[in-house]
Amino acid sequence: MQTIFVQVKCELGKSYDVATAAIEDTDGISEVHSTSGNFDLMLTCYLDDETDIGRFVNESIQTIPGIRDTHTIIAFKAFG
Repeated sequence: MQTIFVQVKCELGKSYDVATAAIEDTDGISEVHSTSGNFDLMLTCYLDDETDIGRFVNESIQTIPGIRDTHTIIAFKAFG
């Protein structure tokens, strides 16, 4: 199992639409959090070991209407 976090910058006024679409329409996205700072949302994604992370982000996340930019963080180990 691979864990990634994807920070998402949305078009103005589209954060709630993006969050709803991400959680309802995209397999692999487990949680969507509203955040402050340079990005509007943080997505927690759990992917099979065989899943190509770049392709998943490119085809499954960046194509959600209202997304302007993403930043992907790959997690190596969970503690606790």
